[in-house]
Amino acid sequence: QVQLVESGGGLVQAGGSLRLSCAASGRSFSSYAMGWFRRAPGKEREGVSCIPESNGNVVYAESVKGRFTISRDDAKRTVYLQMNDLKPEDTAVYFCGVGGGIVCYLTPRLYDLWGRGTQVTVSS
Repeated sequence: QVQLVESGGGLVQAGGSLRLSCAASGRSFSSYAMGWFRRAPGKEREGVSCIPESNGNVVYAESVKGRFTISRDDAKRTVYLQMNDLKPEDTAVYFCGVGGGIVCYLTPRLYDLWGRGTQVTVSS
């Protein structure tokens, strides 16, 4: 069964850091782009960052540029999101998704496989 499993979420104070992981099982996703998205309470799912296959040009939402770093380890079938200098507005459920290939976009409808998410809560 093909699935994505996110981990690494938790409660952190503003200014703190977390590292999210998304592990893929069932098959390799090395030929696909991977993305991180989030959904805050009462809001739509929004793109945070994505990374194309072969570690191509990554994309970040303006709100996280300079604070978040996406990376992937295809040998481990895992994509990471290092989040530094966290802010209360980063509080959300974070999801990873599979979609695209040599380029990636922060558009949820372009992703066709999702994990169940991991909760990130940043206190002020």
